[in-house]
Amino acid sequence: MSVVFQAIIKTEERLVYLFDRTEQIELETLHDNERTILGVIFLDNYEELTQAMDDTSKSHLNSEVTSILNNWSNDYGIFLKRTSQERFIAVMNKEILTQLEKTKFEILDEVRELISDQNVPLTLSIGIGRGTTDLPELGDLAQSSLDLALGRGGDQVAIKDDTGRVKFYGGKTNPMEKRTRVRARVISHALRELVRESEKVLIMGHQTPDMDSIGSSIGILKLAQQNGKKGYVVFDPDGVNTGVHRLMDKIGEHESLKDWFITPDDSLDIVTKDTLIVVVDTHKPSMVMEERLLNKTEHIVVIDHHRRGEEFIEEPTLVYMEPYASSTAELVTELLEYQDGPLKLDVLEATSLLAGITVDTKSFTLRTGSRTFDAASYLRSKGADTVLVQNLLKEDLDVYVRRSELVKNATVYREGIAISKGLRDENYGAIIIAQAADTLLTMSNVKASFVIAKRHDGKIGVSARSLGEINVQIIMEKMNGGGHLTNAATQLEDTTLEQVEEQLRGIIEEYFEGGDEE
Repeated sequence: MSVVFQAIIKTEERLVYLFDRTEQIELETLHDNERTILGVIFLDNYEELTQAMDDTSKSHLNSEVTSILNNWSNDYGIFLKRTSQERFIAVMNKEILTQLEKTKFEILDEVRELISDQNVPLTLSIGIGRGTTDLPELGDLAQSSLDLALGRGGDQVAIKDDTGRVKFYGGKTNPMEKRTRVRARVISHALRELVRESEKVLIMGHQTPDMDSIGSSIGILKLAQQNGKKGYVVFDPDGVNTGVHRLMDKIGEHESLKDWFITPDDSLDIVTKDTLIVVVDTHKPSMVMEERLLNKTEHIVVIDHHRRGEEFIEEPTLVYMEPYASSTAELVTELLEYQDGPLKLDVLEATSLLAGITVDTKSFTLRTGSRTFDAASYLRSKGADTVLVQNLLKEDLDVYVRRSELVKNATVYREGIAISKGLRDENYGAIIIAQAADTLLTMSNVKASFVIAKRHDGKIGVSARSLGEINVQIIMEKMNGGGHLTNAATQLEDTTLEQVEEQLRGIIEEYFEGGDEE
């Protein structure tokens, strides 16, 4: 270690006193490096994976995974103890954790690559707690980190300290679709009981709602009515984009559906402590339609398909977050299937849910699993009109032209990364920015796309898309945004297009060249 001096300047005496503090710094560094770190390692989807295996195959799988983890722990000096078939406890110090961060937790890749060779899709999730000497608190931080990693789809590491700051590593694979419907049935029955115990149900999605937010809200509204309770969808008519406008016009013409849509101000007037609030298509309190509602009752349900971020609604009664799902509308459709008695959906209600799935999957081309088609088939059987979906999704000519301008301005940065920047004096809708990023991704040799443009609200919006090889979620999180592995975004204030582009390029460089993945 280099010599460290403390300098004290005496201006009046024209003297500089230098004190050798090398030994003190070395002791402080040694003490800091020896701080205890706790980790919880979880084998993703282990139980589902081994259900169909015979004893020999299961034993071989356990042996392979245990061997990899033991070799890894021995290499870094980690104490590792298996506490169940799918869970390990790891004890290390800060110096070891620093080494692991420099390698970006290559153990994730080792397990994924070995198991993939045997065509068995097993991955690891690791939750790590640090920053305190209180062991019970350290254990809570580790478990909380693991919950966060699993909530974001698994195959990644989450590290949380005692200040609540979280860093993420990994997340290179799309979350795998669940093989059974058990969880959907359990959540559906639990939600049914919560609805029946409540006085009324208030449903709200995110600000500037899209088809998925509106469609899933209507689905929960039908679930409430199915169980004999009044439900209301909290909706701000001033925060609507062009695509949703057509759907809302249809709802306005609907004899009964329009009566259940209320404004945020009206919702504050009717909410009581016995009201059940269901939040759909988001889990961030800052993004919901009316954040003040969250403080009016203790009965809150969160249903979302996005990967979990650091910001989360406090102490919800029930959480149904499945990052494998194409859309929240898909999750809500499954919940409807498991409700008691025959469910009556009219054409517009079923079509709204189908439109939500269609938009979020880009017409069933992205993030689409077998369960997505099952949900679409169920909605079709209930009368969903595919022609009406297409009419709702039609776009105006001027929107098409403005999106084409953004695509035209794109340049290829590094290999396979397209970056487009809007005109300095032009404002663009959030939907146009997102659609431009989608369009760029369809171009030849483009692996990821980023579109930067000024929004109507004065913020600078960035939409990011990828084919899966590049994790745009991590890149957007470094710009205070979030999303999915292949679909993410952020909005920034008090900055310029040029500054945002420079920041983005720097983060992309760091992503490829190395550094902390926070």
